[in-house]
Amino acid sequence: MRRNGVPEHPWRSLVALGDSFTEGMDDPGPDGGVRGWADRLAERLDAGTSGFRYANLAVRGKLLHQVIEDQVPRAVSAEPDVVALTAGGNDLIRPSGDPDALAAQLDHAVATLRASGAQVLVGTGFDPRERPVMRRVRGRVGTYNSHVHAIAAHHGCLVLDLWSMPVLQDSRAWSDDRLHLAPEGHRRVALRACEALGVPVDADWREPLPPGREQTWQVQRAGDLHWVRHHLAPWIGRRLQGRSSGDGRRPKRPDLRELVPGSEGR
Repeated sequence: MRRNGVPEHPWRSLVALGDSFTEGMDDPGPDGGVRGWADRLAERLDAGTSGFRYANLAVRGKLLHQVIEDQVPRAVSAEPDVVALTAGGNDLIRPSGDPDALAAQLDHAVATLRASGAQVLVGTGFDPRERPVMRRVRGRVGTYNSHVHAIAAHHGCLVLDLWSMPVLQDSRAWSDDRLHLAPEGHRRVALRACEALGVPVDADWREPLPPGREQTWQVQRAGDLHWVRHHLAPWIGRRLQGRSSGDGRRPKRPDLRELVPGSEGR
């Protein structure tokens, strides 16, 4: 059946958990806040069912244990149909990041969420082979992803497989900081999430981006220097000082409620 021309689906509520990726960093919203793949997914789910409700508890900079301690209990209390959980990236890029230990934490969190009756959409990490600096932790991310797939299979969860999205190897899918997705990257991830949830969409996340002009060496070099000065150096500074970009921030959408046009990203 169809609702307002959109195929219907069984999902009536969604709670999104995680860090800057799920908060929606570098995908500007209409009101000056951030939008992101989870908001885009919620908008698509809202179009296919009446009374759909959505909460986004993700906060930039959070480590996996913080997501589990602060966000998972609130998701359980909300009793949604689906919980989207993608976290661990901020742990893996640190020298102390242990994918096996992180997987044990994730397994406990997923078990808790599944015991509440919610379906869980658990996300893998991206393949960072084309990302400066980040490519150094590719082995850790791959190990963690293997655990994510095993945890999902054990608990009967759905997987948002970001590693296997070759379109995200295109630099245009990423913002200037090379750590967060650009709007087009968030759009593609939302389409991938719809596919994982069995929600029909009118676009294909696999479609390659249009051919672009190849950058000259000089342009690429200038971009590298700008990135080091304006993105990498401040990030290292925060790590050395024990600070996080999310310190003092609250979730942008803390309550499970119906979507209101123009309310996303606040």
